[in-house]
Amino acid sequence: MWVFPLLASGVAFVFAGRLFADYARRRQPYQLAWAIALAMYGIASFVVVLGGLDGWSDREFAVYWALGAVLNVPFLAGGELMLLVRNVAFRWAVWLVLIFLTAVTVATLRGAMPFDPATLAERLPSGKDVFGDGSSAHRLPQLISIPSYLVLVGGALWSAWRMRGRPELRDRSIGTLLIAVGATVIAGFGSAFAAVGNMPAFSISLLVGITVMFAGFLRASRRREPAPA
Repeated sequence: MWVFPLLASGVAFVFAGRLFADYARRRQPYQLAWAIALAMYGIASFVVVLGGLDGWSDREFAVYWALGAVLNVPFLAGGELMLLVRNVAFRWAVWLVLIFLTAVTVATLRGAMPFDPATLAERLPSGKDVFGDGSSAHRLPQLISIPSYLVLVGGALWSAWRMRGRPELRDRSIGTLLIAVGATVIAGFGSAFAAVGNMPAFSISLLVGITVMFAGFLRASRRREPAPA
């Protein structure tokens, strides 16, 4: 099962590289936020490879939990908000919230370490077992990722709805919906499989979700040639 998260990591890093290149060219803050989120996803997926092959260490599980289970969705949602609201003060407020969430996540996980080695013996350890049911570290995805996912998907659906009935924006509309579908595969199915320790299904969902998101991004970025007069 290590092949699927490895491929997911590769897709995520290519996706992140494309976004970093776009940011370097256009300097749009939402592109930077998305690039950071996809880089996090790539790192977290690669850590799943290491954990699945060689066993989990405290540091590996903390990185996987922080970047994969908690922080990458808020950065995607933050980028979506920056795209929808073109206001400098609002963008800075979003960045401050993202920095705050990152600091809280790091501090909470550091406070939870070291972990019980017995809980890390599974191929895909459950956060409930590692941190303890209802602990601060265990509840981070519930408090941060789930609301962020709702913002991300809500923003994507709102964007697609605004573009309805406009043929020149058809690719962008379809791409936006694909991004929402890919995020749902990761946040919904992937999280559910991870919670029960189903490594095969979780690994496949990592690859399917990020591939659908990347396909949506490429579709949304497609440029249509103007129709001849």
